Amino acid sequence: MQEHHSLTNQLLIAMPNLEDPNFSHSVTYICEDNDEGVMGITINRPLELDLGDILDHMNITCTDPDVRGRQVFMGGPIALERGFVLHAPHGGWESTLEVTDRIGLTTSKDILQALADGAGPKQAIVALGYSGWSREQMDREIAENSWLNVEATEEILFDQPVEERWTTAASQLGIDINLLSGEAGHA
Repeated sequence: MQEHHSLTNQLLIAMPNLEDPNFSHSVTYICEDNDEGVMGITINRPLELDLGDILDHMNITCTDPDVRGRQVFMGGPIALERGFVLHAPHGGWESTLEVTDRIGLTTSKDILQALADGAGPKQAIVALGYSGWSREQMDREIAENSWLNVEATEEILFDQPVEERWTTAASQLGIDINLLSGEAGHA
């Protein structure tokens, strides 16, 4: 039996040959990896809506144009009706998965209210839906050379311009991902 290395707090970087439209050129932050599967939030797929649209839909008042104008991301193709906030630092929200000692994933409405009130976490990505794989599926896709993974940094998660996250994440491995072939090499 092969020893399993957790992907929690890793960035999953789609290889150039990955053609699945949900994940082509994507970067997904892995929030949880256990026997039940792998769960993450894709951090470079902005949707055609902003946080103001979501706040209005949830009847949360917010007049700050900077907050209302924040991008919302497609976190993945599963449960697109559910909202997720990937953030640092943790805070005391009702429903938070603590990914690291600083980064949390919250699904409760109270964090959106806090963001609207200007009292939310300093760094946050708001997403609809999540990405998920069975443990076996993830192992197979990594073996098929569909993904690279690297330790996540808060700089890539929250500060890097969205359009640069894919290449910047790969560069953490010393790789120019645009020069990679998608062919797996097996000796």
